[in-house]
Parts: sequence; structure tokens; C-alpha cells
Amino acid sequence: MNLLLLKQLSILSAFAGAILGFITVIPYLSFISFMILILCLSAFVLAYLKQNDLIGIISIREGCIFGAVIGFVSFIAFSVVYTPISMLLGWLIPAYTQGFLRFFLTSFGSFVVMILLIILMAGISALFNGFAGLVTAYVYELITGIKKENNQNSSVDFEIK
Repeated sequence: MNLLLLKQLSILSAFAGAILGFITVIPYLSFISFMILILCLSAFVLAYLKQNDLIGIISIREGCIFGAVIGFVSFIAFSVVYTPISMLLGWLIPAYTQGFLRFFLTSFGSFVVMILLIILMAGISALFNGFAGLVTAYVYELITGIKKENNQNSSVDFEIK
């Protein structure tokens, strides 16, 4: 596994998730930015990396794994940015409809439920973004006509130490 590439993907996706966390606070843009975050952020990140030649030829399997990593990390970064801002706006502005998160800090149990919901949604985001990464790698493979060799395919295997 190329750890440098994985670190680059994590940093770039955390940055994109944080930006989308700020944009989601705006009421009229919230739905669009949230759907981009959940459904297809990995396609944008992988396309950006391909355009700037920061990533080489990736197989469909690597596209799926990279997309899942991008989806999970970006949603966690999104939640770290969006949740405190939404809670603060919910306490300061009573008419702020997205401030429903202020109810989660009334007790420790509701805080734990909020953390579990964030992790569940990050998993769902990883699933959808994994598929978007798979489709992106497949489309790049169709456009360029270059397939990654089978002996290079083992670079995505994880090693647990």
C-alpha cells in the first residue's frame, strides 16, 4: 500500500470535508453540499489528483478503496466542523432550523448517540464514495485505454502489524 498516497488522500479529503462543513451551514446551499459530500466527493478528489498528475494509473479496486477512504475521512472532518457551528447557531438564533444538534448536548447519553450517528453516516458515506471512486477509476480506464497490470494490483493490500 502506498502510504504517502493514502496520507495525501486523507489530508485532501479532510480539507474538502471541512470546506463542505462550512458551506453546509448556509441554508440554501446545505442540501447540495451535503449530497456532494455523501455521494460523489471521491470522484471530484480523484479527478483533481489525476488532472494535476499527483496520482498515476489506478485500478478499479484501488479506486474503490481510495473512494471509501475519502468518503469516511471527509465525513468525519465535515462533522468536526459542522456540528459545533450548527450547535452554536442553534443556541444563538432560535429560528435557525439546522440547529437541531443543540438537543444532543443535554446529557451524556445523547452525546454518545450523536457520536455513533456520525460514525454510522461516515460508513454510509464511505460506501457511496467507494462506488463513486470505482466508477471514476473505470471511466478513466475507458478513456485512456490503459489498464494497470495484474502484478501491480497487489499494492493495495493492507498489512496489519
